[in-house]
Amino acid sequence: MKKILLSTAAAAIFALVAQSANAEIKIATAGPMTGQYASFGEQMQKGAEAAVRDINAAGGILGEQLSLSVGDDRCDPKEAVAVANKFVNDGVVFVAGHFCSGSSIPASAVYNEEGIIQISPASTNPKLTEQGFSNVFRTCGRDDQQGDYAGAWLGKHYIGKKVAFAHDKQAYSKGLADLTLAAFEKAGGKAVLLETVNPGERDYSAFVTKLKAAGIDALYYGGYHTELGLISRQMREQGLNAQILSGDALNTLEFWSITGDAGEGLLFTFAPDPRAKPEAKEIVDRFKAEGYDPEGYTLYTYAAIQAWAAAATAAGSLDNAAIEAKLRELDFSTVIGPLNFNELGDRTTADYTWYEWTKGNYVEVGDVAPKM
Repeated sequence: MKKILLSTAAAAIFALVAQSANAEIKIATAGPMTGQYASFGEQMQKGAEAAVRDINAAGGILGEQLSLSVGDDRCDPKEAVAVANKFVNDGVVFVAGHFCSGSSIPASAVYNEEGIIQISPASTNPKLTEQGFSNVFRTCGRDDQQGDYAGAWLGKHYIGKKVAFAHDKQAYSKGLADLTLAAFEKAGGKAVLLETVNPGERDYSAFVTKLKAAGIDALYYGGYHTELGLISRQMREQGLNAQILSGDALNTLEFWSITGDAGEGLLFTFAPDPRAKPEAKEIVDRFKAEGYDPEGYTLYTYAAIQAWAAAATAAGSLDNAAIEAKLRELDFSTVIGPLNFNELGDRTTADYTWYEWTKGNYVEVGDVAPKM
């Protein structure tokens, strides 16, 4: 029978026999700390810093304190490899990262070669854990799970209507759009348009004109909040009031700063809000007392470090093979709820639900019916 090793944010569960730490264990997080997706990098850094602080306050791991390095890959694959190699040179033994799938996948090859455990809190492309690497895990779900949920919902509400699909050609974006479309088609739907856009542009009016000419009822967009924020605003400016839907890269309050009222009613999928889980109450309250809302992937990053720390404690060693075995063997109780991993390194369960942007914030709405 599996055994729950880790409690909630209460740091005392990390404590071993109280002793002075004579060394430091180097761990890291990596993501877009600068650039257009930097709000997600901030989430990861905040979550990692909080986890390290709590573990160290309780005595560390195996009698040693943790030290945290932060790598900025800007969601660029080449930068991600450079960051990964720097971590190797610095003696990092574990990485909670990266954010973008297009960064995690190439970085994972470096970590695999060097025997460094990687647990991504956010990279959802199925390929990440299907490369045959024993050292790669994730605390988030996969695009096929998210796509199945969103595509089935579209099939329930939009069969016979004009639905367009688009993405920005990045690994996460294309994977999510393709898998959602596949689930929509399985439900009997058919896309009226399949389009791609270039990430990082400022003017998407030509794309919006295509959508308007097709008379779409809904747009499903695979991609990030910066591009979709501009697309949403330009759709409304052109008088196109179709329902806009997307995935888990929309869970940052920065989205509304791009769209303003044009973001009203947009729907996106994400896991049930971890901030509402009783396991997270202590850490969420502490974050809010410090003036920070731990949205998005903050708690997913905290949980990645929790799981690794518990596995290392159970292994009684920093040997990666021993920790990998414990990560697959044990159940973990974390700030995002119960967590366990299958042979691939994926979560054994990953639930999704709908969120709606309204009045400057996003709220969980469940299996909501479309309003448009």
